[in-house]
Amino acid sequence: MKRKSFIKRTAAATLLPVFINGLAFKSYANSPLLKLLASKALLNDNILVLVQLNGGNDGLNTLIPLDQYTNLSNARSNILIPQNLVPKLKGFNNTGFHPSMTGMLNLFNNESSLNVIQAVGYPNPNFSHFRATDIWLSASDSNQVISSGWVGRYLDDAYPGFPVNYPNTDMPDPLAISIGGVVSQALQGPEVNMGMAISDPTSFYNFVDSVVNPNPTTPSEKELAYIRLVAQQTDKYADSIKAAYNKVSTKSTMYATTGNSLSDQLKIVARLIAGGLKTKIYMVSLGGFDTHSNQVSTTGGKETGAHADLWGRVSVGISAFMDDCKKLGVSDKVAGLTYSEFGRRIASNASFGTDHGAAGPSFVFGTKVNNTLIGANPTIPTTVGLADNVNMQYDFRQIYSSTLQQWFGLTKNEAAGIMLKDFSTLPIFNTSGSINALESGEVSIVENYPNPFENTTTLKIVSSGGLTQIKVYDVLGNEVATLVNKVLNSGTHEITFEAHHLASGNYYYSLMSGSNRANGVMVKR
Repeated sequence: MKRKSFIKRTAAATLLPVFINGLAFKSYANSPLLKLLASKALLNDNILVLVQLNGGNDGLNTLIPLDQYTNLSNARSNILIPQNLVPKLKGFNNTGFHPSMTGMLNLFNNESSLNVIQAVGYPNPNFSHFRATDIWLSASDSNQVISSGWVGRYLDDAYPGFPVNYPNTDMPDPLAISIGGVVSQALQGPEVNMGMAISDPTSFYNFVDSVVNPNPTTPSEKELAYIRLVAQQTDKYADSIKAAYNKVSTKSTMYATTGNSLSDQLKIVARLIAGGLKTKIYMVSLGGFDTHSNQVSTTGGKETGAHADLWGRVSVGISAFMDDCKKLGVSDKVAGLTYSEFGRRIASNASFGTDHGAAGPSFVFGTKVNNTLIGANPTIPTTVGLADNVNMQYDFRQIYSSTLQQWFGLTKNEAAGIMLKDFSTLPIFNTSGSINALESGEVSIVENYPNPFENTTTLKIVSSGGLTQIKVYDVLGNEVATLVNKVLNSGTHEITFEAHHLASGNYYYSLMSGSNRANGVMVKR
């Protein structure tokens, strides 16, 4: 067996994480994207924190479309938060946060440190937790299986000879760290993941003194020697992690004291960043968002319950982290992104919960984000079926590509290479980069008639000219038609949607042109 093949099959299971304050760490260095980010370090020392919300978050009870409240009341009356309890976003009176998100509301309304993106998903969504997570972490199409993560692309070409002579003076620290013991596919490639464990005093003193126990004489002694070499290198990364952690102390008093694992993770991340670790990417996570039942309290108010508790933890963790980074003097080089493997259905179920759905909101936090709401409130039909979904407005890979270009300074071509194709950017960050690379053109829907319709309906739009795309999706989020995907001349255009072959029910159009987005519902009788 070749050494590379052996490591691919064994390293991840053999190497265990290091622990700090009871939390497991896994570090990663063998990634071409991370190498590329390191080569950009002279341009900036920006850091990205990825916050994974495991289980599939209910976006409609997180970012609440108040202008759709009547129809929401018909669709989810047993879980919908009372309208008078929903705090509004500054400058966006038709949109509000879950009332438990007080810290994040303050980041948006007062600190100008939060960017909110509506209805994030991808075409033809998958509703399996495992497969949907793979898609988000690998940045693949829904019908495409990719083993590498979006931050672990082209692994075989990175760091020739690794782990020999790593760490070194050019790269003394791991380039990515996952906290909590979860090996994320986003950071994982086909070879070793740099995870390690300091499990006893003998192991600790051995790595300090560079002592390696003799290898037994076996047919696999070369492979064993290589595994131990990897472990020695990861021990050194663990040393730098601990040194950075112990260099500074927490300054914010906003962290939760008990019962908030996300807050605990982010507290450590802040100390590692302020302690001078050169790590570019951190991953943290919080589970529990698979709220099929008892999403809200069945005895108290609908603003309380499991979902409220989850977003209370997220909001406290993120707002405390931002406060800590500010007081530690590192806030300007830190940004964070929340994501979940999918959203939930529009309609609630009889168990006071919601079932697996398509698109949902994402949040980007940091002092360098554009403090705004990107996208329009989802359109909720008057009559909602059990299978109806929130219509996707933005592909999650647009957020990744925007982050690579606007935050880390990659070129459009470099980002396209990482993302496997070119994705248009969104105005997420106010730093230099490709933020002005949005396609030109503005367009607005004038009317959709007739609606409801029998077999055909017409969308009438007014365009100022530019690249325009209009797609139609069914209630499950499957793309059923592309009506327009070209540069339109300035003026009025009528586009016909032929639906003879489609079943009766609700269909959703999604219009994109430059920074303009619109979506709506078309009902076939």
